[in-house]
Amino acid sequence: MKVKTLTLTLVPDRKVGTNASKLRGFFATRFNEYTLLHQHNCDKVIYMYPLVQYKILKGIPLVFGINEGVEILQEIFNKYEKIELDESTYEILEKKVSFKEQEFGLSDKFHTYSFETPWFALNQENFTDKYKKIGTNEQKELLRKTLVGNILSMSKSLGYTVPGQIKCETNLRPGSSRMKGVEIATFKGKFMVNFLIPDYFGLGKSVSRGFGTVKRCSL
Repeated sequence: MKVKTLTLTLVPDRKVGTNASKLRGFFATRFNEYTLLHQHNCDKVIYMYPLVQYKILKGIPLVFGINEGVEILQEIFNKYEKIELDESTYEILEKKVSFKEQEFGLSDKFHTYSFETPWFALNQENFTDKYKKIGTNEQKELLRKTLVGNILSMSKSLGYTVPGQIKCETNLRPGSSRMKGVEIATFKGKFMVNFLIPDYFGLGKSVSRGFGTVKRCSL
């Protein structure tokens, strides 16, 4: 199926040193009336695949909209000229916009993707009690199944019924990141899958906060 995407790159007056959670917090506070910007409704979390996602890639803030999220980013486009993250204010020198309609879904061939930001695949309990206590092959299989589950969950939220089996292979290494001041286990690396995923889609947990950002590897 086709999905609409909007990639909004905010070129700041200097590189941003904080994480994407702060960027999400700025938009959520500034434009609180748009629930898709923060995934809350009357203080209750909306459990669905985020249609607006926030990333900071190499010090550059990026906001990514999908389908209805595209329309919201277009609505607020001219309503801010700077972003406030923690105690710092960044002037926006330029807003670069890329709007596309892209193919999403099961493919008849394999595509290779890299995680541009750490993939938050397993909660701390599963990482400590499950992943760390099994052998290398079992670890790889656990990550493979988790990744397939992430793609299925994302597809369901976007209204896409996967018409066949998702097959994937992973080449990932464990690492760690911080979220809300707490250290979490994450993974970086590449994977190959028979599925078309547009660049900057997030997979796994906390994708609205910048985790699990994927990009297709060029041949």
